[in-house]
Amino acid sequence: MVLVVGAALAFVYQALKPAQDENVANDKRQQILSSIHVTAPEGKVGETYEKYITDEFLTDLDGGRTEGDAFGVNMAGEVKKADGERELPVFVAATDDGKTVYVLPVYGAGLWGPIWGYVAVEDDGRTIYGAYFSHSGETPGLGAEIATEGFQSQFAGKELYKDGKFRSVDVMKAGQKPVDDADYVDAISGGTITSKGVQSMLADCLRLYDAFLNKLQTEKN
Repeated sequence: MVLVVGAALAFVYQALKPAQDENVANDKRQQILSSIHVTAPEGKVGETYEKYITDEFLTDLDGGRTEGDAFGVNMAGEVKKADGERELPVFVAATDDGKTVYVLPVYGAGLWGPIWGYVAVEDDGRTIYGAYFSHSGETPGLGAEIATEGFQSQFAGKELYKDGKFRSVDVMKAGQKPVDDADYVDAISGGTITSKGVQSMLADCLRLYDAFLNKLQTEKN
């Protein structure tokens, strides 16, 4: 009986796995789309993704294009590697307002677990077009607010460079300002640790795209 039940469960798992994998992939696609302010109609995530995302590739610390599966990169594993060993995915999007933007994944730690997201940068290589963040277990009403439009919308229009140098966006308590003249957004009231987690996540992940973003700036000029 144990063998029969075990075999049945294994069969069901194998039968359902393709659908489960596609659901996971579609969730990732929608997260990427969310960073450019697009929500796919129900059942049409793949189709919508193909419409807006025009290219996917990896870059390196020198800003060059390298071979590899950008969509398949596991950011949870990449952030544990040394800088030179990390794979750096880039997703190129064509927005509804006619812009070309570059979506970059970020991954870090909140108060209770992982946080992650996608930051869309305009083709000037410095201005944030949009951002999407999510989490695995932050406190509802507090740290979990990073997943809301109210928090995420603050990032649009913020710049990642000051006087030609990379300056990640800071997340500050209301009324406070960064000491290094970086652009900033308001932190979540009562969610200080998660807010600082977002700040650290952005600084740690986006700094590795410095050469790539500088190339965009040079091409734009």
